[in-house]
Amino acid sequence: MLPVAIGQIKISRVEELIWTTSPRFLFPDMTYDDLEPYRGWLVPHFCADDLKLRLSIHTFVVRTPHHTILVDTCIGNDRKRDVPLWNNMQTDYRDRLIAAGVNPETVDYVFCTHMHVDHVGWNTHLKNGKWAPTFPNAKYLFHETEWAYWKQTTDENQAEVMQDSVLPIVDAGLAVMVKEDYVIEEGLRLEPTPGHTPGHCSVHLTSGGADAVITGDMIHHPWQIAEPHRTSRVCWNPDIAIQTRKEFVQRYADTSTLILGTHFAPPTALHIVSQGESFRVRY
Repeated sequence: MLPVAIGQIKISRVEELIWTTSPRFLFPDMTYDDLEPYRGWLVPHFCADDLKLRLSIHTFVVRTPHHTILVDTCIGNDRKRDVPLWNNMQTDYRDRLIAAGVNPETVDYVFCTHMHVDHVGWNTHLKNGKWAPTFPNAKYLFHETEWAYWKQTTDENQAEVMQDSVLPIVDAGLAVMVKEDYVIEEGLRLEPTPGHTPGHCSVHLTSGGADAVITGDMIHHPWQIAEPHRTSRVCWNPDIAIQTRKEFVQRYADTSTLILGTHFAPPTALHIVSQGESFRVRY
């Protein structure tokens, strides 16, 4: 994704990784035949020629005239994870941030759309054998419902995520628990999109008469814009997730609102447009 401007707000994408995987990684009941009707606009950007999904894990860097805000912090290095590709991963993500003009010391806010493994990882990094905040001068914004739900999880994998990527931020006094309508600054607010997790929030940006929304995992893949009733295997409440997604697609279809997909491979930034009784993307 090339950097985009929403009025005075500048948005860029810093990638941790892109990988190609079977649709069943996210959608266990899905077949390649389900994707075939959309081949014309899914390939080559969002699916490979064989219709395997192309998925991206990245951070959105949001720069306003006043602040630098990071939305979602990917997986992180040096972590015990249950997905083999992510286990003890080593990438140059921090170097990519710096190359994009982001000094970790000068980040003002970090917002995690939710507390899953691939959205909170670089909240911290190993320093002298302990997990320390990667952005030591930032306020880390966590939705209070999301925090209340996950802080008491009994799931072993999620508990590991909380221990290395969330609790060190709380212990350092950098966490700010916010409500679903929290305004980071004028033109930058949370937009509640529950279902994938209890407190999942997207981010709505408005400036100079233009609008954009950073989705988080309310939509995992552009295919779900055509079929919003399809939900992933990792959604906390599939019924709520489906309803949220249907309302989102209908609300922003055929408008000028730019959709910034948190797992959309490049070009990443797109518009939702009608196609008969369904929808597709335009980029």
